[in-house]
Amino acid sequence: MSDDYLWDKAGSDPDVEKLEAELGGLAYDRPAPKLPAVERSAPAALPRRAHAMARDYGVLRGRAPLAVAGLLGVLAAVVAYSAVMKQQADVRKGWNLVTVVVASQDIAEGTVVSFDMVSQRAVPEQFVTSSVVKPDSASYIVNQKVLVPVQAGDPMLWSQFETTKAAERLSTKVQKSARAITIEASKTTAVGGWVRPSDHVDIIGSFKDPQTNESVAVTLMQNVIVLATGKITGTTNVNLIPENQRDYTTVSLMVIPEEAEIVALATELGSLTLSLRNEDDVDVIEERGRATINTLLSGERTRVLQQKRFNTIQVIRGSGSTPSPTPGKP
Repeated sequence: MSDDYLWDKAGSDPDVEKLEAELGGLAYDRPAPKLPAVERSAPAALPRRAHAMARDYGVLRGRAPLAVAGLLGVLAAVVAYSAVMKQQADVRKGWNLVTVVVASQDIAEGTVVSFDMVSQRAVPEQFVTSSVVKPDSASYIVNQKVLVPVQAGDPMLWSQFETTKAAERLSTKVQKSARAITIEASKTTAVGGWVRPSDHVDIIGSFKDPQTNESVAVTLMQNVIVLATGKITGTTNVNLIPENQRDYTTVSLMVIPEEAEIVALATELGSLTLSLRNEDDVDVIEERGRATINTLLSGERTRVLQQKRFNTIQVIRGSGSTPSPTPGKP
């Protein structure tokens, strides 16, 4: 087979010519058929709602960046305003005025301070410490002696007064012919920690009866004056003592020498509990019983004392008080 014959039929190729002759009868010699024309319709129109949605979407896409920018601007303004206000507060901090007690006149060393010698003045907060006397504590320094001279206008300080923790002496609180004796105390044995200097208390002792070996509780002493709770006396300036040091584990009592002996022995033999009196109640019960296990279990003494309590103690209702009702009566 000649290659040239396949491309431009140049030359002669018997095999190809024979094949063409055999296939020539199969050739289509008619005109090409015409295909029917296809009509192209215009695209269907979108519904009116779709057009509106498309238009609104386009508008929103155009305004979204503006809305975001506006929101960011508002947030930036709020943050800036907060920063400015905080800076102003920091600048003013420490310069807020606080009222303190100051000397209204020159006070010489050793002078007993009276209300006429002090007044109030507002000073910046940053210059006020816990050592400065505040107006609500002015009564603590009145009738107290100053240890150093104070000039008019000077703030009054707790350290300027004689009634400090270090300057106090308990012996000055003990009356002549009396004695001070100290017992251990807890919140349970000291009325929940409510016993304070100058209070009046009764002393209750709990022991083992040596004859019967049963537990006994008896009131040893009545109307005993409390001199101190821990290191705090009735004239102690509590503002000079940290709050965590105001709790106490001991109570000092003022008794006569013979009573001091009783208290010392009772402390060795058993435990002591204080019961708190009203400051105006100074009566002493002459006949006193004692509580034992038998009196507790029988209930006879309890019933008698209950009746006595109803007849003695008033029931406090609101701002007034009424006698306790007698059991069994309306």
